[in-house]
This record gives sequence, C-alpha cells and structure tokens, in this order.
Amino acid sequence: MVRTPAPQKPPAASDTASHDEGETRTSRGIQSVEVGGQLLKALAHTGRRMALKDLAREAEMTPAKAHPYLVSFGKLGLIEQDPASGHYGLGPLAMQLGLISLQQVDPVRLAIAALPGLAHKLGCTVSAAVWGGQSPIIIRVEEGPTPVHVSMRHGSAASMRHTATGKVFAALRPAEEVALALAREGHAGALDEPGFAAELQAVRQSGISRVQDELHLGISGLAAPVFDGFGRLALVIAAIGPTASMQLGPASAQALTLRQATQEISERLGARRLESD
Repeated sequence: MVRTPAPQKPPAASDTASHDEGETRTSRGIQSVEVGGQLLKALAHTGRRMALKDLAREAEMTPAKAHPYLVSFGKLGLIEQDPASGHYGLGPLAMQLGLISLQQVDPVRLAIAALPGLAHKLGCTVSAAVWGGQSPIIIRVEEGPTPVHVSMRHGSAASMRHTATGKVFAALRPAEEVALALAREGHAGALDEPGFAAELQAVRQSGISRVQDELHLGISGLAAPVFDGFGRLALVIAAIGPTASMQLGPASAQALTLRQATQEISERLGARRLESD
C-alpha cells in the first residue's frame, strides 16, 4: 500500500504577518561594514592622504582596529596606500564610484525640487538660474506667500549689475566673460568701479549676495551659489520679496536658511562643505 502524505496545513495568516513584521523590525545593516565605512568617510572629509594613526583617530578607532579594514578596502580598490609615505588615500574604485555618481546627479533637478520647500521656509519668492552663455537665465520661479510684482519668469535674463543672482555670477564666473556680459547690459567697465568690485569681493567671502531697492524700488533679494563636485558654479538660487519683509544681513535667518539650502544641494553634487560652514 502506498501511503499518501497528509496535506500540510498552510501557515496561519497571523504567522505570516508576524514573520514579515519580524523581518521589518530586524532589518539592519552589517555593523562591521558601517564601522569600516567611517574610514572612507574620514578620507572623504579631509580630502587628503593620511597616516594610519591620523586616519584611525579621525574615524574614532585605534590603529590596530583600523588596519584590517584598510587591507580589505585596499583589495577592493576603495583605498590605496602610497608606497613612499605609507599614507592612505581613496583608491581607483572610490574615484570611479564618485565620477559615476556625479554623472547621475542633475543640479537643475535637485534645485527645482528644493524650491517649494525653500519658498515656504523663507516666506518669499525663490528662483533658480543657470549661466546661459551670455548672461544668467532664470529657469524656475516658485512664488512665495507674498506676491512680488516684478517681471521675473522662466527664461528671462537676470541683470549682472543689479540683481542678487547676477552678482553671484559676476563674482564667480571668469572676469573676461563677466565683463562682456556687463557690457551687453550697458555697464562696460563696471568691474573697475571700486564699489561694484567691493560688492563682488564680499560675495566671494560671505557666499551670499544682497541687493536692496536696486532694480525695483521696494524689492530686495538674496542669492547664493550652488557648486558641483569639481568646485564649479552650477547655478544660483535667489530669494526675492518686499524690502520690508527681507532680512538682508549675512547672519540673518533668511540668509542662513538660503545658504544651508544651497550648501545641501552642493553636497549632493559632490562639493565639499566649507570649514567656515
């Protein structure tokens, strides 16, 4: 006689749910990878090759603990050791991953996605602009709670001489290019004006541009740069509103919020955070 095995009872729905919930609750990474990853983060943060003891200290571990991780990372190409000094730096695989990451990230997409939240935080209209070959071009405007009655729309050019956006480009683009753009606006020789030159130098030092009642009476603005992973100016984000509602001081809440937003986008693009930040 051939015995037919008894049919197995399917697991209760509650058992399956409990199993799935358990997987969700216990889902976690591999601790050793997270610990070793601190060494990679330390090298990325400092941006230079480091001796074992210095690298271990930066990663908050002992040299004896750090060394096995470095050996494994070296085999993968994430880290390489200089044969002359013995110092450790990022390896070819880390560089390849970084370059691929930069190619996959679109600065315009990141900026546009950030504008609605930024307009809400700042309580004013915000915009993003890129260099259009001959002048800054506004590519997106996000209206704030207080309307701004100025001619600012997608595709319009921003004045290099009289807007916060334009002054960031004037401060950070090549001087020859800036001089030509200013001349097209009717401001030939503006770079030689002591007052304008001082404004541009202040933008370079503070990382923020400010205009008050300059292009339109009663309208003021702030602007800050976004950099890519190669340290190049990618775009500029500006905040515009009635002068009475704008906080134009470099340490004001609006200025700090704007700078934080542009810094976060810059970091997403691979730019390093400035120590002063």
